[in-house]
Formats: sequence, structure tokens, C-alpha cells
Amino acid sequence: MTLLPRVVATPRAVVAVAAALAATAGLLSQSAGAPAAVQATGLQQQLDTLLTDARFTGSQVGLMVRDATTGETLYDRNGSTRLLPASSTKLFSSTAAMHTLGAGFRFHTDVLATAPVRNGKLRGNLYLKGYGDPTALESDYVALAKQIATSGVRRIDGDLIADDTYFDKVRLGDSWAWDDEPFYYSAQISALTLAPNTDYDSGTAIVESLPGATVGAPVKLKLVPANGVLKLVNTATTGAAGSSNTLSIERDHGTNIVRVTGSVPADDTLGQEWVTVWEPATYAADVFRRALAAEGVRVDGHIRAAATPPGARQLARDESMTVGELMNPFLKLSNNMHAETLVKAMGVVVKANGSWSAGLGVITDYAKSVGVDTSTIRLSDGSGLSRKVNVTAKSVTDILLAAQKEPWFQQWYDALPIAGNPDPFTGGTLRSRMVNTSAANNLHGKTGSLTGVTALSGYVSTKDGRKLVFSMISNNYLVSPRAVEDAVGVTLASWSDQAPVAAIKPDTGRSAQTVEEACGTDWVKAC
Repeated sequence: MTLLPRVVATPRAVVAVAAALAATAGLLSQSAGAPAAVQATGLQQQLDTLLTDARFTGSQVGLMVRDATTGETLYDRNGSTRLLPASSTKLFSSTAAMHTLGAGFRFHTDVLATAPVRNGKLRGNLYLKGYGDPTALESDYVALAKQIATSGVRRIDGDLIADDTYFDKVRLGDSWAWDDEPFYYSAQISALTLAPNTDYDSGTAIVESLPGATVGAPVKLKLVPANGVLKLVNTATTGAAGSSNTLSIERDHGTNIVRVTGSVPADDTLGQEWVTVWEPATYAADVFRRALAAEGVRVDGHIRAAATPPGARQLARDESMTVGELMNPFLKLSNNMHAETLVKAMGVVVKANGSWSAGLGVITDYAKSVGVDTSTIRLSDGSGLSRKVNVTAKSVTDILLAAQKEPWFQQWYDALPIAGNPDPFTGGTLRSRMVNTSAANNLHGKTGSLTGVTALSGYVSTKDGRKLVFSMISNNYLVSPRAVEDAVGVTLASWSDQAPVAAIKPDTGRSAQTVEEACGTDWVKAC
């Protein structure tokens, strides 16, 4: 990028030339005070200096900064270059969902039957049909069971049918890695599913661990929620107090066998590990069957998967929170399963097709309708876990600009992670970043993280109160430039058109690789 020459506010011709150069570079500032080109050049120089960091050697970085009100480009480094955005992809899926499904849309789960009920006995199968709710908890299945018991049913002499046909049968996204499958950020997508707690990690269960009573004793394990689908194979033992915790909990591919190995120190506290479930619909049905039994309703038959026959009558229903409310856990915690569920739900609602291809088509159509040049990008999933997603920093800023004009903007904006705020459901994935800086409780953004990928895109106000949108995407580095990414955010938050501030430098005291990056994703529970 060519740097603009420093100009002064005297001869009019000089200022005019400088303004023309700045306009060509797309760097004009709308603020009052010293000449616009001078202020834009100062900001440009600071950002250019940050992007000369050695961590970018041999890698790629795109950064675009725009005025949030006018859309004017204030900085552009490779803004039209396609890059892998990781979870910044969720900016596309979340905005499309708010537009297409609507902030008030609710998912639901139904219990249905075709056979008659006589003397408390359902003389046929009981159908549990999911319509995509990614927030369904054990308590929701208990509520459904209570509705069945209250209706007078005491026995089902047929099978319990798990029906997830609202979506297609493709469980994992395009190019998702096989070695991610046991981990909660890569759970299977099903229209009938279950989350173990109010992080709403659908398609997973929690394995709780405690040391045994004596050194050498087996580690104590518990499944949350209790279920008969996951099978724990435990060879983990209790180590001496103060010893290393080497516990490993992983599900075997293609099965629901979970192997627990390693050692837990005798003085350790409760541990929790999320594991994915193979075929979540069966898992949900098993938890529902246990809830029925607790309510005194016996199922004589087996759990099996099938479609609910046409004309089945509804016996019970549970509804989810609204899509607008879902944005908070979705975006704050960067929940992949929420993204993909929304993709498939959009496919059903718009195209009567609960597939990734249909839903991604809906997202693309929305992006195009708000000004994104969709011929220059590729969306392969809704979460950014796919290695085939390619977007540009410009396309991300186009989405950010367009979202401001939508009636649902405030709810969606509030759901974005907020820099430096320690509350997990406020700061989200930015809670430990840019702490005690001008960006803290100012910058609202969406993070992105995969091995060799980091991204940050969102909104920030300058020291003068001028609101900016920005997108920074870095790819193919060997040493993480995330500290530079934070320095960019702080630079924008600190900037003043009246009195340019001293250059912000990356935090050299910060570890080159955070826990998030060491684990390869945004979605690490320890972070």
C-alpha cells in the first residue's frame, strides 16, 4: 500500500491534491479539525506498522476499516482477498437467520401418536419428533413426559420412535475433520437432539470425574444427563496428590463407546468434559424414556428411528427460546451447533429442504440482497468449522454495515462478544482480550479461530465517538498474530481525529499461543 504524503492546512492547492490522493486510496475522514487526509494518513500509518509484524511473514492478512455511518473505507489492506474466516462465518449465518426466520421464531419438539388410548394404555407407538431445537435440555424432556402423564397415559405397548426427519441425515459439515468428531464443538447435527446444560451444546453429554478414594483406585465417573446410550470404558486411575492430571476422555469414531484413560491427582476437584454423541436422536429418546418412567409411564417396546406417519395427533409440545434470544449463547460462546441448526432450519422454512446446501443458499441470497458480492466468496457451512469457507474482509464489513439497518439489529448487536468484559455471557470469546484498554466494553465483535487462522470483525467507537466497522482475517501463520489483532482493535478504539494518539503496540508479554489456539478453535471450555 502506498503511503500518502504528509500535508499541511495552508495552500489550498496542496490540500486539494492531498484530498484527491486520499479519496483515491479510500481513506478520507469525515471528522472536523485538522485536514482529513492528515488524520487518515496517521491512522493508516499506525495500522500499516502493525501489519508489518514479523508474525505475518509468509502468511496472509486482510484488514478493512469503514465508517459505520457512511460506509466510507478508511483502511484497506487486502480487503478483497479471499481468506478462511473460521467463526467469523457466523456473522453471515446469524444475520440471515434473524432476517429469514425472524427474531421471534421458536423451534419445537412434539410427542405424537396414531393409535388410540384406552384405559391409560396407548395401543401403538409413541413418536418423539424434533423440529431442530438446539436448546432442548433434560428438563424439557421431563416437561414433555409430565404432559403425557397428565393426559392419562400410563403405558405404551409399542415402541418409542425417534423422528429427526425434519432435517436430512447428513450429520457433519463439509470438510469437518475426523479428529474433531469426539469434541463438543463438532457435534452431529440432528433435528432431534439434547444439550446437557445451559451452554446449549446440543448433541453432547458431560462426563464428570472425581478422584477415587485411594491412590490407584479407579476415577469416579458420572454422565450428565444420565443415559444408556453412551458407554464409558474406564481405565483411568487416581494418582498421588499433586501429580499431573492426564485424564483423557474421547468417543470412538462411529460408536458411543467413550474411553476414559490417564490419571487424576487425589486432591483434584470435580472435572467436566463434553463428549459428542453418535446419532443424537437416539440419545434424546433415551433421556425422554427415562423421564416417562419417572412419571410412571412405561414403554413396553424399544427405541428406534423412523418417521412419524401422516395424520398423527399431537399429545405434547415443548417450545424453545426465540431465535433472537438464541443469538446470545450462539454468538457469545461461538456455538457451532447453533449455526448449523439455523442453516438447516432456513433450508426447511424457505425451500422445504433441511439440508446444508438449501440453507447455505438462503444465507447467500440474504447476503446478496444487502450488497455483498457473493460471486467473490464461498460459504460451506454456517459456523466456520469447514476449511472450504472463503470470504473477504470487505464482504464481512458489508454484512456489518447492512445489519445496522435491520429492525432486529440491537438484539443481534448486544449478542456479539464484548471486549474485556469478564462475564462469559457478556464478554463471551472476547472476555479475556483487550482488558483495561479503550476497547474494553466498547468493541463488539465476532472472533474466529482454527489452527493457522485468527479473525476479529465487528464494531468499535473511536475516542471521538465515531463508530467504525472492521474485519481482520489472518491465515497460514506459524506464530499467532492475535496480539496484533487486539492491538488493531485498541488502535481503532483509541483513535482521535482531533489529536492522533501514540501508536499502540502488540502486547509482547502475552503468550504467542493462547489456550484457545493451542486447542485449535474458539470453542474451548477452559478459555
